[in-house]
Amino acid sequence: MGRIFLTSDTHFGHDREFLYGPRGFSSIQEHDEAVIRNWNSVVQPDDTVYHLGDVMLNDNDHGMDCLKQLNGNIYIIPGNHDTKNRLELYKTLPNVKVLESNFPDTVAAGIYFKYRKYLFYMSHHPTMTSNLEKDPYLKAHLINLFGHTHQQKQFYNDIPFMFHVGMDSNNCTPVLLDDAIEIMREEMKKCIDMLDIEETLANVAEEVREGGEVCPTQSNIWTTIARRVKSLFSKT
Repeated sequence: MGRIFLTSDTHFGHDREFLYGPRGFSSIQEHDEAVIRNWNSVVQPDDTVYHLGDVMLNDNDHGMDCLKQLNGNIYIIPGNHDTKNRLELYKTLPNVKVLESNFPDTVAAGIYFKYRKYLFYMSHHPTMTSNLEKDPYLKAHLINLFGHTHQQKQFYNDIPFMFHVGMDSNNCTPVLLDDAIEIMREEMKKCIDMLDIEETLANVAEEVREGGEVCPTQSNIWTTIARRVKSLFSKT
C-alpha cells in the first residue's frame, strides 16, 4: 500500500507574476516544470495524492499536459477555478478521480477522512471544524486540511488543527500526511503550553491582588512568575 500525500493550488498555466513570483520563479514555465519535478521526486506511482483544488488555469491543453506527467493516484476536491469543463477533462485520465457529491450534478465541497485514528475534513476553502477548548489532544479534534488561501504559513490564523496543504507553504511540493500530522501535533503542544502559561500568569496576578504568597514588590512578583513558568515547562 502506498503513502498518502496532500496538495492544493498547483495553478498550472496561470501566467501571472503574483502567482509564480512569491513561489520563487521568474516565469510560469519555470514554475510548472518545478512543480512537476518536485511532485515526482516524492510521489511514487502507487502513492495516493489528495489535491484540494485549483489544478490549472487559462490553457487547458497545457494544464492537462502537466497533470498527465504527475505520479500517483490523484483524488481531486474541486476548487473555485476547477470549472465543469475542466473537471470533465480531469476524469479522462486513468489515475485521476474527481470526488463527487451525493447530489446530482454537483461535486464535493469537502470530504471526511480517517487515518491513524485522526479524523480529517479536507476542503478547498479553510473551514473552522473545532476549538482548542475541546481537548488538548489532536485526535480529539476534527482537523481541517485546506488550500485556496495561498498563504506561506502552514496554519490558518495559527490554529493547530487547520493545516494549509497548498504549494505556497510547502515548497511547491505535496506534503506527506504523516509529516503533516507530526507538524500539527507540535503546533498543538505549543498552543496548549501557551494557554497554560497565560492561565498561570493570571493566577499569579490574582494571588498578588489578594495578598497571597508573594511580597508586594515588583522583583518578587516577577520571581514568582518565573518560578511558576519554569515549573510548568518541567512538566511538558
